[in-house]
Formats: sequence, C-alpha cells, structure tokens
Amino acid sequence: IRVTEINPGLVETEFSIVRFAGDRERAEAVYKGMTPLFGEDVADCVTWAATRPPHVNIDEIVVRPRDQATATLVDRD
Repeated sequence: IRVTEINPGLVETEFSIVRFAGDRERAEAVYKGMTPLFGEDVADCVTWAATRPPHVNIDEIVVRPRDQATATLVDRD
C-alpha cells in the first residue's frame, strides 16, 4: 500500500462560491491579483504520484501557485 498526501494551495474551484453562499463577487476576490492553481494542476500531481514505479512512494506533495509563498502570504498585483 502506498499513501501520498497532496497539499494544494489556492485552487480556483466552485468552493469559494459555496463558501460565500453564492456571492460570486466575494468568491472571485479570493483570487484577485494572482493566478491560482486549477483542478487540472492538482490532478496532474495525483497522476504523477500514482504512476511512479511500484518501489517508489511519494510521501507528500505541497503544490502552490507561484504567487503563494505560504498558506496566508500571497503576492497580489
């Protein structure tokens, strides 16, 4: 059994719309002035980890947009 933990940073999904109860303006503000990750970026990490040879286990992948230094530090234009 192999287990991989994938920790994405800001990913543009419908979650922000749900989080702000359908308020699209507030949801879009989350990503304003920066380029977030997209679902495809995270899926690519999953695919990569899952396709390593059987003797290789990827313990953890931390993937963030280039504009995001930490969970709370984001460089915005």
